[in-house]
Amino acid sequence: MSDTDDNKNLKKDLKEGARKIKEKAKEIAKEIDENTQEFQEEAKNTAEEFTEGAKQAYQQISSDQGSKRIVAGIVAILFGSLGIHKFILGYQKEGIVMLVISFLSLGFLLALVALVGIIEGITYLSKTDEEFFETYQIGRRPWF
Repeated sequence: MSDTDDNKNLKKDLKEGARKIKEKAKEIAKEIDENTQEFQEEAKNTAEEFTEGAKQAYQQISSDQGSKRIVAGIVAILFGSLGIHKFILGYQKEGIVMLVISFLSLGFLLALVALVGIIEGITYLSKTDEEFFETYQIGRRPWF
């Protein structure tokens, strides 16, 4: 064989190899595309499930009076002088009163307001969920 025949065969082999590589690349690209679409669908479903779970958890926490009782009680004991527990229970006026007294008295009445918070916190935690709900949510009793 001559060099030109070898070159022709080599070119032919190279073209055939390039064609096979191109076909294989197309197959790989198609497979990647399919996998990407599957991944996107799974991610979308997972995000939807997470969102639904988060909504349910928020609704449960916000409607669960027992958790309000516990959160309000602990916050009242720890930060009673700031009246945060009043805001948690929906008593904005009372919360503002406690906050204003604490700040405007320049700390002189801070201990007294903190004592009120501690007493309220212990009271909240000592009640059952039903008693707490009846007294502070339905009865709207703002103090002690």
